[in-house]
Amino acid sequence: MLQQNIQNDDIIEFAKILGQQTDFQDVLRLVAHQSAQFLKADVALILMLNPDTRETVKTIIKDGKYSDQKDYLDIHIHVGGWIIKNNKPFLSHHIQKDDRFVKGLFNKISIKSVVGVPLIVEGIIIGALILLYREPSNIIESDCIQFLENLAAISVPFLRNAQKIRQFFATAVPEATLLLKYKNAGLYGKSPTFVALLHAIEAATRCDVRVILDGKTGTGKELIARAIHKFSPRADCPFIAIDCGAIPANLLESELFGYKRGAFTGAQKDRQGMFLEANGGTFFMDEINNLPFEMQSKLLRVLEDGIIRPVGSDKTVKTDVRIIAASSVPLKSLVEEHLFREDLFFRLHVFPIYVPDLNGRQEDIAPLANHFLHHYAKQQNKDVRNFQEELIDFIKQRHWKGNIRELENFVERLVTLTANTHSVIGVESLPEDLKKELIQFRQKWKSKYLTESLKTSVEEYESQLLKRTLMSCQWNQSEAARRLKTSEKNIRYKMKKLNIQKPAAE
Repeated sequence: MLQQNIQNDDIIEFAKILGQQTDFQDVLRLVAHQSAQFLKADVALILMLNPDTRETVKTIIKDGKYSDQKDYLDIHIHVGGWIIKNNKPFLSHHIQKDDRFVKGLFNKISIKSVVGVPLIVEGIIIGALILLYREPSNIIESDCIQFLENLAAISVPFLRNAQKIRQFFATAVPEATLLLKYKNAGLYGKSPTFVALLHAIEAATRCDVRVILDGKTGTGKELIARAIHKFSPRADCPFIAIDCGAIPANLLESELFGYKRGAFTGAQKDRQGMFLEANGGTFFMDEINNLPFEMQSKLLRVLEDGIIRPVGSDKTVKTDVRIIAASSVPLKSLVEEHLFREDLFFRLHVFPIYVPDLNGRQEDIAPLANHFLHHYAKQQNKDVRNFQEELIDFIKQRHWKGNIRELENFVERLVTLTANTHSVIGVESLPEDLKKELIQFRQKWKSKYLTESLKTSVEEYESQLLKRTLMSCQWNQSEAARRLKTSEKNIRYKMKKLNIQKPAAE
């Protein structure tokens, strides 16, 4: 039985740890993570009601080894809504067969078992705690709900911070304002994927918590970190960056924490480390996946206690630094391979932001290329202003393995190779290795237009138009229907047919 598997000491220790937390995000993370750990769930969700309207519900944190947003979004809407509406626990051994919901509602999700309880303070429901299982789970027994209710009762006094919860329901900045704001910070784009990224960045600027940027190399993670710092309350303090893979392991500790004179050969005077240089501001740790295991444990202590010890010193120093970490390899996969400390991962994984690669932002390639064109033309004192039409088509369809960094280098190279007398960059400016690629592109382009059906072309256009419209009105289907001069029923039909889904809130 459940109580036999989990000792009372575990619950007491959990309550003690909660009582030691001073950061609301850490409380959220701890409750979600420990709930999933205790009951061996694949995913834990904490949903909260908007404290001002008592109507809107948001998933303010999710935790677990499995993450498919379409799955937990459906659970959030329907199961979360059921728990809050009925103000009582929910248990389903097989959600697809649960007759409390419309038949077939959950057929397309991979979650099988669900258990959840309301979060109640002084008789008032403020949210719900929900656990998800990808397989029908033996752990879901008759005493599971009682245990989860006890866990919720211990947790809820620490979750009732209405002021903190309000941050999750802050009115979204209008899209045009958002694009202009971050364009001025060096972030260019217009695609729905990019706008969703900007909303995540904007949310990160409003709460002073640790951020982890997960994305492939060349996607602009340091630029994002600088933007978060620039628009945060720490903007007047330093922004310090380090590439954890670029510094030899034997020098990394002294670079991070500093050292005292005489600590080692060559240490002729005291030196402040990067943590103290960033004091009061933001410390960006790029490629943190390359951090040696020994340094991971020392970083963990800094995150837990907020103090550092310079190399060769017998005294500790207090520091106040916001950590933004970035990794080109998913840290969760490194944890599973025992190459990255799990406890450090959860300390860093407070506000995760996924940074999409350039090939997932097709609409942004042309604006970025033109931005780089104008930048390097000015830098090289040339009068080139545009790309030839065929060249911009080639740029848009090309696979950019190195992402934005590769595209920028590509454009700089073209500007360099273009004569001062030209105002338009044509395909003749391409180096020989890329001209071969252009020939293949021409053949593919010609073949596409000879074989692609009218139906496919129309559906591609419909999908792009509908996504842009939904994004521009915050996925309000009624408003999208009005703008497109059609019915809300038709919008829902098209979304289902074209497999268009609203991104889940993190």
